[in-house]
Amino acid sequence: MRIKNIILFSLIAAAIGTSSCNKDFLDKDPLKDPSSGTFWTSEADAQAALAGVYGRLQANFMGYQRVYLDGLSDNAYGDPQNSFLPNIAQLTTGGINAGLGSGSPIGVLYSTPYRIVTSCNYFLDNIDKAPISETNKNVYKGEVRFIRALAYFDLVRAFGGVVIYDRFPETLESAKIAKSSREQVYAFIEQDLDFAITNLPVAKYNGHAVKGSAQALKAKVLMTQRKWAEAVPLLQAVIDSKVFGLANDYAGIFKTAGQANANVNKEIIFSTQYLAPNNIQRALNGMDLELGNYALLQPYKDLADDYEMIDGKLPSESPLYNPANPYANRDPRLDLTMKLPNEIWKTPSGATFTPANISSTGFMMEKYVDLSRTPFQPATTANQTDQDYVHLRYADVLLMYAEAKNEVSGPDATVYGAIDEIRARVGMPAVDRIKYNSQALLRDYIRHERRVELALEGERYNDLKRWNIAHIKLPTLKTPAGTSLVFDQKHYTLPFLQFELDNNPQLVQNDDY
Repeated sequence: MRIKNIILFSLIAAAIGTSSCNKDFLDKDPLKDPSSGTFWTSEADAQAALAGVYGRLQANFMGYQRVYLDGLSDNAYGDPQNSFLPNIAQLTTGGINAGLGSGSPIGVLYSTPYRIVTSCNYFLDNIDKAPISETNKNVYKGEVRFIRALAYFDLVRAFGGVVIYDRFPETLESAKIAKSSREQVYAFIEQDLDFAITNLPVAKYNGHAVKGSAQALKAKVLMTQRKWAEAVPLLQAVIDSKVFGLANDYAGIFKTAGQANANVNKEIIFSTQYLAPNNIQRALNGMDLELGNYALLQPYKDLADDYEMIDGKLPSESPLYNPANPYANRDPRLDLTMKLPNEIWKTPSGATFTPANISSTGFMMEKYVDLSRTPFQPATTANQTDQDYVHLRYADVLLMYAEAKNEVSGPDATVYGAIDEIRARVGMPAVDRIKYNSQALLRDYIRHERRVELALEGERYNDLKRWNIAHIKLPTLKTPAGTSLVFDQKHYTLPFLQFELDNNPQLVQNDDY
């Protein structure tokens, strides 16, 4: 059974409405604390408010649109016709500047996390008023502090030091404060996650953050800071808990039916959830249409070329490679991740389904596209599109464990074993211990394995940045129009947009912008 947050975001909106709050109370710039004696009077109120916090995750890059972050990497080309995320292609060819609009990718990378933070702070400032047990109260607080950490993690990775709000500002003027340093933001994130780890239950993920969610996220936070040794025990704890495991169906992780299957959803550690027909991804759109019909995210050939042959060798080394049929006998994850050139998609009735748009790279995204719903039509398909976006999954934990352990002490049986477990799931052979027998060689291989396992899930952009190789790799690629990708050293940190600087005179622009 698919477990969901059954109290929808509309419920919290209605509940808070009874307290005569300003309609913008959950927006990025809070004007007024809406708390009153008419709310927070029962556990049901607290659960409604909690559902409202979770509902915030459905917007922009915190929800299903997070896959579009791969359009800022070497994995995929973001179609310029994407009206939901304008400028995404422009950002990869030198168009990063402070003059972009609020709806641009940079704009929503900043505003959406802060809306989440505001919702979290409103909840944390008021939950103690509710007449519920201290244990339940701390679990709810742990969930919300996990979500606040998730939001600030996006902010610090994108912008470096940002403004820290640890409570709901009483006035608009009190929200106009200086940014904290990058280090202070990471410390704030870790404090939230430590609280979450202490108070959340050891349990299977069921739509609410659990201890394993917080442990996995904190490990990723630490690894982004290159704190490898500190990340290892957190990842080991998730593995040793045996609460999570690899799904028995790789493609199913990203489909509604698979996410409802216990043999598949055991891999999911945290996700943004949707539920048709009332809580879908987007009216008249969503993943099926945007990715599988309109080709708004188009994988590069560079990504396809990174998949090995089924014998574990690169195409240039394998006798199985046939240049006349280059995508035959490849790692099965390739065909499960993207629609290959000349591949035919079939509808459930067996008819050929032809997407409305042609990909300019020759590849289309298949991961997160549910072909059981073809033919894709806005009036019929969009109201069914409720695939959960998976933020954290067990394969990512195994790959982080392998990476962190290798950085701490080099190759050993546990490092190889973690990678082998993921590869075995799709029938790929074990890592070649002779070929990848040093820390440096295995480091590169782990990075390769992260790329193919997590392709088109929105991870690659931040991986390239944390490895400090984005400025090396991205300029080697060109868009379908032949324009070279641009990534300079300054692009490891994005600019604050000008209207944000105008709104908060205490906010200082990042260097080189």
